[in-house]
Amino acid sequence: MKVNNLVIAISLVVLIVSFWNRNDLPGNVEYVAGIAQEPRQLGTRQRPFDAVFKEVTYRVEPEYAYDITGMIVSYRHHDNNSRMHALANDHLNMLDVCVIWGDNTANERLHKIDFWNGIFTCNVKTRDQQAWDAFNMDQLSNNHLISDDDFVRRQVRKIRIGDQIRVRGYLASYSSGGGYKRGTSTTRTDTGDGACETIYVEDFEIVKPATSTWRLSMWISLAVLLVGLFVHFRKPYRPY
Repeated sequence: MKVNNLVIAISLVVLIVSFWNRNDLPGNVEYVAGIAQEPRQLGTRQRPFDAVFKEVTYRVEPEYAYDITGMIVSYRHHDNNSRMHALANDHLNMLDVCVIWGDNTANERLHKIDFWNGIFTCNVKTRDQQAWDAFNMDQLSNNHLISDDDFVRRQVRKIRIGDQIRVRGYLASYSSGGGYKRGTSTTRTDTGDGACETIYVEDFEIVKPATSTWRLSMWISLAVLLVGLFVHFRKPYRPY
């Protein structure tokens, strides 16, 4: 009984710690070949078109064909969980995803940098000067992903920090009734308001899922904890 109680206590501590750190960037990453390349942005003859989602019609205006491969460092889902999106009746924006590529993948101290998403932004900070000196802000982008395709939206919901993804579609502005309109950046070197890329997604792929020791520890410790609790409550009660 004492051994089982110890197992429960240890697995609970490991579960809490690993859950807290589950979104840390992996220390060692094997990068796919495409992540070394800059995003491909080409002119397009695609005409503006309507996209309908949740009974709202949006006007999508493509500006460039776009193809980006990057590693996810932060993300934020937007399916009715943001008051600002709800007020704007914007259900087409399914996710903001912040990715890095190029020279940033060679930054050996990348795990020393903190990334997080606000409602419309990707934020970066670190106290490690070496990590910051080796980081290229022009090879990071926050992407508003929009789509009216149910399959694409299901694929997007599977992402995790550290996943390497490829997104293909159009850099585009879009609008809906009531005067709401969102534009897009068309360069990776701008900053501040309007610096995010808005991508109408035609194809979304998790090229290489993240391998996270913390997530593996979380699931193992959860399984051990559940087994320990099962054994504990299956034993007959014996008054002292």
